[in-house]
Amino acid sequence: MTTDQTRSWAGAIDCDVHPRVPSIDVLRRYMDSYWSETVVVRGVDEFATIAYPKNAPLTARPDYAQDKADQDAGRTAKALLDPHGFGHAILNCLYAVQMIRDEHMAAAFARAVNDWVRHEWLDRDPRFRASIVVPYQSIDKAVAEVERCAEDKRFVQALFIAGTEEPLGKSRFWPIYEACERHGLTIGIHAGSSYHHAVTGSGWPSYWAEDYAASSLAMHAQVGSLVMEGVFLKYPKLKAVMIESGVTWLPPFLWRLNKFWRGTRMETPWIDRLPSEIVKDHIRLTTAPFDAPDEPGMLARIIDQLPSEDMLLFASDFPHWQNDGDAMLPPGIDSVLRKKILIDNPLATYPRLTIS
Repeated sequence: MTTDQTRSWAGAIDCDVHPRVPSIDVLRRYMDSYWSETVVVRGVDEFATIAYPKNAPLTARPDYAQDKADQDAGRTAKALLDPHGFGHAILNCLYAVQMIRDEHMAAAFARAVNDWVRHEWLDRDPRFRASIVVPYQSIDKAVAEVERCAEDKRFVQALFIAGTEEPLGKSRFWPIYEACERHGLTIGIHAGSSYHHAVTGSGWPSYWAEDYAASSLAMHAQVGSLVMEGVFLKYPKLKAVMIESGVTWLPPFLWRLNKFWRGTRMETPWIDRLPSEIVKDHIRLTTAPFDAPDEPGMLARIIDQLPSEDMLLFASDFPHWQNDGDAMLPPGIDSVLRKKILIDNPLATYPRLTIS
């Protein structure tokens, strides 16, 4: 990459980078003796989901996969941060904690993943920040893990997945949000599923392409739930980032949500303004993958339909196959908007980014 190209990314904050746990044995180092032994006795050799199978081409670009660039902090820095001059990168570890049925085991694995990220990534490069993997199978244990990790200011977000068993606006999740707001943590909702339920409203699809294309529907449900249940009225400082959700789904969904809310607003009297206005203040979207054609004027049309250009946060989606290297943003972004997406919007969304 030339110096001019590097300069164009200088100081950027990458809001979606995926470290991959090399093996379950690595996590056992961060477990107490009971859980470490339990993993062996039960013959648990791996937790994985079909969202990002280890050896599937979609999981990592071929060059990153060959170098195992996502399994080591130094290799990720060499492949991503150094060439582009990024200021920070937020690590979202997608280890399949949310699939675990046993709430005690889920908490043990969440703790191990978070400590692995802390010691093997955050301690090795000051540019890394991270999301807390939340074991929300148990609200009490989830809150305890948020409280534990929040003491380390390098954790900037609490990480959920979109395909939960219940919509995330339900009041049983609110103690987690209270802890997050109190500690200045953002909520991150990443594409994916626990696969405890079918990923579409009509049952299980046959092919991965169907699964992936339908993932935005889970984002619809989560945004609607967070807004209509009143989460952001109860916790006015809280923001939620829809990670790897795409962008183009939001404007038509908000049109529908506004329309039907007007007709049924008596059932949610606590909603004091249009749902789209609440979304403008509290919901953010990552730019990767940017699900729109590269046609002249298309980007401007999409951004014009969003409640605010403040909603877009830069993300590379490293090392997934959607990562386009030097073309990590869609064409047609002027310098002012580029700076907002790369730096200003992430800083406004993640207050703990400025804390060392």
